[in-house]
Order: sequence, then structure tokens, then C-alpha cells
Amino acid sequence: MKTNKFEVGDRVSVLDEVISGVVVQVQNDQILIKTADDFMMTFFVNELVKENITNDLNYFNKSDELYKKKIDSTPTRQQKKVVFKSDKREKGAPEFDLHIEKLVKNFRGMSNFDILTIQLETAQRHVEFALKNRIPKIVLIHGVGEGVLKTELEFLLRKNPKITFQEANYQKYGMGATEIYFQQNSK
Repeated sequence: MKTNKFEVGDRVSVLDEVISGVVVQVQNDQILIKTADDFMMTFFVNELVKENITNDLNYFNKSDELYKKKIDSTPTRQQKKVVFKSDKREKGAPEFDLHIEKLVKNFRGMSNFDILTIQLETAQRHVEFALKNRIPKIVLIHGVGEGVLKTELEFLLRKNPKITFQEANYQKYGMGATEIYFQQNSK
């Protein structure tokens, strides 16, 4: 690839500026380019750089071994797929979103205290329902925010000795959810 010589039709970029275009005319050490906005601009040779053509694989792969190697796309032996079957259908934990827009139709005009109270009362109802119906685990989605709701939830959950909790799955919920586990009494 030629680096110092510019030819008509070459794509070039201007050093130290966000300008690129196509070479229209070459005169000694001055190059006339046409930008994407159809402006004609003149620059010195030392102010321009040729743009690489990234889809030209020959530019990046100089070795011939890539072309000599033939890759067999058909597998040599059929592999048996292992399918895991379970008699019990795996059920996910019930999820409850505590974002205020999910709980009430219109929250405009409500104070932060009112919003927090509604969110905590909803969480309390879900926890009591899970305890009463012997649900082993639930997930409360509280969001990240400033952490006020999360802190209040932790305070609420620590009151009950039958409850343990932890951050929910980060990949699924990020930092905005808490998993709650309920110890079940055997009857």
C-alpha cells in the first residue's frame, strides 16, 4: 500500500481535524479533496492520511497459509445431543416490581414519603402472602436509584427471623433487586 503518494479517488482523512473526503486533484505537495458535504478543500500532503480499506482482507492477512488451509465445514462424526428432561417443571421465583409507576396509575403530586410508603406497604403484602402460602422465594425489584427503598426493605426484612435475603441475580436484574427466602416450618 502506498503511503506517501496520493492518487485521484483515494479516501483520505485530515490530521488533527474531523474532516475526510476523496482526492479530486493532486498538484505537487497540495491535494484537493471533496468532503462528504461536497466542499472542496486544499491541504498539504503532510496534513493528510490515507484511510485503510477495512474490508480488504488481503491488506490485513499477508500470509498465504490462510488460503492454503482448507477448512472442512462438515463435522466428522455426528454428536448426539444430550437433552436434560426433568419430571418437575422448574418454576422461577415470583417477581414483584416496586417501581411506583407499576403500582399506581398517577403518582404526580405525591411526595417522596407517600411514594415510599406505598412501595413498602406493597412489599410487606407480598412478603406476608409468600409466608402464608409457603412460597420458598420471591424477588422484589426496587431499582437502583439512591438506595432509599432498598435500605428500607432491608430494615423491614430483618425484623422477621424466618426471612433471609440477598442481592438478586446480577445478570438478570442488575443491582436493582433483592431475593427473599422464607424458612418453612414442617408440620
